Amino acid sequence: MKALAFSLCLLFLVAGLANAQSPTPADTALYGDYPTNYKMIVMGWLTNQMFHPETARVEWSGEPKPVDLGRNGQHLYGYVVNFRVNAQNQFGGYTGWQKHGVLIRNGEVVKGLGGLGY
Repeated sequence: MKALAFSLCLLFLVAGLANAQSPTPADTALYGDYPTNYKMIVMGWLTNQMFHPETARVEWSGEPKPVDLGRNGQHLYGYVVNFRVNAQNQFGGYTGWQKHGVLIRNGEVVKGLGGLGY
């Protein structure tokens, strides 16, 4: 009896997994290509934004996610990447960990997302 119950549970589990749908990939015509090299793109962008980019310590907060950051009927599609940075300021002192984010489209940062990201 236990074997039959176990077999039925296993059958329902396998059937459920077979019917599960993976998330639909983002439309590349809208969002651009998925930025597989997002860390390199962000680090290049940070180099132009910071006083001492060579001192930057970065912690990544997940993978890029497709978003539309547009407002008032305007669209701004891309992939948001959130991260934290600790680096030296112009006086040589470390700033402490600060949250940031960027919007990437077709391999380029199209918008910096200030202090808290998206």
